Amino acid sequence: MNKIRILGIETSCDETSVSVVEKSNNGKIKILSNIVRSQLDVHKDFGGVVPELAARAHSEIIDKICSFAMKKAKVKFHDLNAIAATAGPGLLGGLIVGTIFAKTLASALKVPFIAVNHLEGHALSVQLENQIAYPYLLLLVSGGHTEFTVVKKFNNYKRIGTTLDDALGEAFDKTARLLNLGYPGGPQIEKCALSGNPDKYQFPMPLIYEKNCDFSFSGLKSSVAQLVLNKKITKKFKCDVSASFQKTISEILIKKTQRALDIFNEMNKKKSTVNIVVAGGVAANKYLRSSLMTMEKTSNVKFFFPSLQLCTDNGAMIAYAGIERYEKNLFNKLNFKPKPRWPLDKKAVFMKGKR
Repeated sequence: MNKIRILGIETSCDETSVSVVEKSNNGKIKILSNIVRSQLDVHKDFGGVVPELAARAHSEIIDKICSFAMKKAKVKFHDLNAIAATAGPGLLGGLIVGTIFAKTLASALKVPFIAVNHLEGHALSVQLENQIAYPYLLLLVSGGHTEFTVVKKFNNYKRIGTTLDDALGEAFDKTARLLNLGYPGGPQIEKCALSGNPDKYQFPMPLIYEKNCDFSFSGLKSSVAQLVLNKKITKKFKCDVSASFQKTISEILIKKTQRALDIFNEMNKKKSTVNIVVAGGVAANKYLRSSLMTMEKTSNVKFFFPSLQLCTDNGAMIAYAGIERYEKNLFNKLNFKPKPRWPLDKKAVFMKGKR
């Protein structure tokens, strides 16, 4: 077979992205284009994503983004082998915009339509830049999801830990809102924390002594809210809270990653170095990256982080997951319905709110 070229579309939240990714017959992966347009200006006054506005913003720009992506990739539509789109999980309005656009394109070009699970996109995103052997451990930290999943091989995933309430990105956003730092919260807290004292405030670390790798962040967020109630919000206060909050998060992640590693090793009975992939928007946080990497000195692990542009939601990871599915003839019918909730591990139980 000659080169495989897949167009990937991502519209699950507040980024509209279209990418063309190519796989050569020697197995080499090349991102020909990856256009991402954020909706920060649309949502910043609300301190979070407004689903109806997000869907409208996707629909207004998706055809232009697609044209840019094709132009940058220097390929013609008839050069594409299939069209892949995020079909869940995510905000239903956005998912509908992306999947309808993808289905229409696939139908007009008479090529397969591939419905991609957004979490699979993140799970495989690191393969765009590194060839990592299966199995590996995935720590997914994004605005909507925080979980540990064992990536046994392509299309075979076992979730071993998840959040019982807020996702980590959500906790960052809500804490930033309490401190009037603006939206999105993660980058603002990271920036503010650079000038703060990480030991100034002691915040709780929920579930830290539980013998599992589940997370809970709502108690931590409530603790910040209680602190903010009784204090004058100065620049120094914001920086100290940001630094202390970020340090607490890093300690939780290290503790829980160690637990996940123990479970991974029990499952795989291997003594070789374990590859841990950290993906999702929060994986762009440099402080958390360097904190996690200290584990390489004490445990038999190696960390992999996608480059910054591949951490946040993007079409390239969807196109790559599309290539994997294309090669195995895993196509979808044009009547496939988007799924706002769609676990990567089909046997995983919905845990939010469970105690």
